[in-house]
Amino acid sequence: MSEVERESARVPLALRGLMEDARVTVRRGGAPAKGGRCVVYWMQRAQRGVDNHALDIAVRVGNALGLPVVVFFAGSADAAGASARHAAFAQQGLRDVEATLRERGVGFVLRGAPRDSVEKFLTEVRAAMVVGDENPLRAHEQARRELAKCIAIPFWTVDADVVVPSRLMDRAQYAARTIRPRLYRLLPEFLVPFENPRAEREWKRPRGLAAERIEDVTRGWMDLDRSVEPVQAWVGGTQAGMARLKLFTSKLLRSYERDRNRPEVDGTSALSPYLRFGHVGPLTIALAVEHAAKRDASLKSARDAYFNELIVWRELAVNFVRYTARYDSATCAEAWAKKTIGEHARDERERLYTLRELEQGETHDDLWNAAQRQMVRFGWMHNVMRMYWAKKILEWTPSVRTAMKWAIYLNDKYELDGRDPNGYAGIAWSMVGKFDRAWSERAVFGKIRYMSPDSTGRKFDSKHYVQQMSQL
Repeated sequence: MSEVERESARVPLALRGLMEDARVTVRRGGAPAKGGRCVVYWMQRAQRGVDNHALDIAVRVGNALGLPVVVFFAGSADAAGASARHAAFAQQGLRDVEATLRERGVGFVLRGAPRDSVEKFLTEVRAAMVVGDENPLRAHEQARRELAKCIAIPFWTVDADVVVPSRLMDRAQYAARTIRPRLYRLLPEFLVPFENPRAEREWKRPRGLAAERIEDVTRGWMDLDRSVEPVQAWVGGTQAGMARLKLFTSKLLRSYERDRNRPEVDGTSALSPYLRFGHVGPLTIALAVEHAAKRDASLKSARDAYFNELIVWRELAVNFVRYTARYDSATCAEAWAKKTIGEHARDERERLYTLRELEQGETHDDLWNAAQRQMVRFGWMHNVMRMYWAKKILEWTPSVRTAMKWAIYLNDKYELDGRDPNGYAGIAWSMVGKFDRAWSERAVFGKIRYMSPDSTGRKFDSKHYVQQMSQL
């Protein structure tokens, strides 16, 4: 018998089926700790108490073992590079988390710096095992690996942030056209409603166990950038996200194909911040859009167009980060792009701007300045403008390396959906042609796709967009 077989044999029969779920990765195997008093769900990326595969697995494990379940959320674990804007949005979501967990009989403990050690918490509550959610970003993946090494109880992670489990794409995908058929072939298996099981044994907090109030979540965060203030137009949380989803499926989906590329109108789902913080999951969104299309056959084309964004491009971004070590560097480019970048590295730029000038939106280009203003003041930028915004930074900085560094800095600092695979993939597409093809050669860009203010501005009412952003 192999070591893997021996490890599996020690797992209670009731848990073996759960282990084989395509979303589950066993990071530390073995049987749950004898005498364990609870199952812990270490919540990080999927910050919701409903429609959450990771939470569902934790509840099923707890029910199988006859143990209660408690969710542990370490407030400052995601603080690196975060701002007060991000923290406020996340904090609003935690109120919904606490309420929905209570309805499911699941406990909730929030801790912030410097008392946010998950290892310490597992010991304090005498956890039988721990379940976590997946996050392919470097620092988060490393944190999961380190936890698996330093604890003695089983540790599973669950891929709760994609429709099709990421590991079923077992290698890096070259483009949307390569991942699309693979994803769509698997969709029928995974595009199914949640059960949201309830914990059969309710968790009761031990006397003296330390916990923070939601209102105090950022206290002690040393790395938090408090200069970037919250945006009043955005409200975080599952309830707010579901309200936006309802508006999208009931009204905006009908005109999605016509309006989605018009930055001056409200024509997209605008759900990316809720996806970024896990307040609403992609499967919940996909099911709602699918349901709308089944009720009204005229929406099927809009559904297909939206699924191409929500499932194909978004999960391509997750795949990119999962299998590309330097996803935030120009080294992620394909061979053809590296060649053309090298050939044009010394091209003279017509204009060069400093990071401060870019951050303040002080360029000669009114359209670009409007996009920057939308990001800085509103915390979100329309996708058409994100592409144009990134390409102009490439044109106005001395090198691709500097361009990517500055674009990522600005995106992650101001965007509510920053510090996310979609952001890194979008910048790589814009600046080093990732997932794209070679185009006609020109100065600075080489064969990387170019976007001009004239051609971009003609596709929508750009004057109206600039006017709107000037009022922010």
